[in-house]
Amino acid sequence: MSETTTRMVVKNVSKHAGIDGNARATQNRILRSLPNKEFNSVFPALEFVELPTHATLNEISEPIEFAYFIESGLASILNVMEDGRNVEVGLTGKEGFVGIPLVVGFSSSPSRVVMQIAGSGFKVSATDFAAILPQCPQLERSLQRFSQELGVQATQVAACNRLHEVDERLARWLLMSQDRLGGDIVPLTQEFLAHMLGTRRASVTLAAGMLQKAGLIMYSRGEVKIENRKELEDASCECYAAINRQSENWRNEAEK
Repeated sequence: MSETTTRMVVKNVSKHAGIDGNARATQNRILRSLPNKEFNSVFPALEFVELPTHATLNEISEPIEFAYFIESGLASILNVMEDGRNVEVGLTGKEGFVGIPLVVGFSSSPSRVVMQIAGSGFKVSATDFAAILPQCPQLERSLQRFSQELGVQATQVAACNRLHEVDERLARWLLMSQDRLGGDIVPLTQEFLAHMLGTRRASVTLAAGMLQKAGLIMYSRGEVKIENRKELEDASCECYAAINRQSENWRNEAEK
């Protein structure tokens, strides 16, 4: 992963923020859930970074140099074919983590992970992560559970891309993105959506037009505004509800 490709602006916030003060204001769900002892062990090793659009966080088959706890923005997990074509199989934002293979001792990535919507996060070197994880059992459990949630996403999205219409898939993608970004605006282009959904731009244009005509979204250059969340959920295929239902079931089990 080249420094030129990534172009991250490191702010070194971790060296200046108080461990039990502003640092606890993190938006990352995994970091927020840690007990104080583990949080205090992890946070000094973290480095706050801006993550611009198209920044590559992990590259397929290459050593994982850093793991990331996403604070804001949206990271896309891509399967890449030999001819360079790729398709999205998962999304993660402030609920998640990039660098899952490190949790089980693997050092390379099976997929490309790219920031599709700019944001920020905390990065930790693979070496520091390997030293910290054995001391933090709650962190390890949280990351293992998150890896299962990503697995559900990947299998459901694979089926979705094969079986469902483009307008249903577009609705599902917009809902998943809004869950991770918050707000009503999802910044993107039709070219980007076609890339993510593995279809032609003309198909996305048609699908977006259908959703806009129904009053569910408003599309303008570079962004989509979700106008009616409830009806957009109804317009989505079953995959959005299925992914959320399984994740919620597991979270309820974990709390028992």
